[in-house]
Amino acid sequence: MSVSAVVKDGKLEETQSESSVKKAASKTGMDKDAFLQLLVAQMKYQDPLEPTSNTEFISQYATFSQVEQMQNMAATMELTRASSMVGKLVAVETTDKAGDVKTLQGVVEYVTYENGKAYVSIDGNLYSADDVSAVIDETYQTALDLAVSFVTAMNKLPSVDRLTIDDKEAVETLQSGFNNMTSYQQSFISDEYIEKLQKYVARMAELVEINGSDNKGEEDAKPEEGGDTTEGGEGETEPTETA
Repeated sequence: MSVSAVVKDGKLEETQSESSVKKAASKTGMDKDAFLQLLVAQMKYQDPLEPTSNTEFISQYATFSQVEQMQNMAATMELTRASSMVGKLVAVETTDKAGDVKTLQGVVEYVTYENGKAYVSIDGNLYSADDVSAVIDETYQTALDLAVSFVTAMNKLPSVDRLTIDDKEAVETLQSGFNNMTSYQQSFISDEYIEKLQKYVARMAELVEINGSDNKGEEDAKPEEGGDTTEGGEGETEPTETA
């Protein structure tokens, strides 16, 4: 198994993938091989005057068999759990050398199994299946992303009392985006921001009406084209003296 290293400022920096793999590899528990070695050492160095009885040996061997079965069962369950994540969006939490916890999200591409440990591949990097903290539903993630984008866009607008007609397009985009959301997606937006959107829409309607009234007044003030401004009315000409 290989993991990539990152060089930063002339020094090797441990990536999240490398940190996850190292932590998984360092988890060495009491496996069946270690148990068997202890059993062999006990038989080898037993007191010849008081050797281990057949009953005790059989009991220890039975315990060894149980440990082996439990370990195989745990390995199968771990692999099954990891395999069920393939194609799903997951969150992975890793801890670096400084003890800082970092979280990343990604879709599991495939699962590999090595030395009794399951690893998931995300964006070409391997992470221990034990570090997967959550399997995220795509519908939930989409709704969350929409809510974050909506709130971010609204926070870029000026306050309601400082709104101008130039903000008309931004307000209409927010209103259209909210109306096109499903009720589930809308539920991710707090009531505070929904009320704020309503105030923006109402204020913009007022500004549009005021702007329309101003334009109409300007048009009424303009003189009609082609009108005769001479005295005497339309079609009349001043009489000329004859010699």
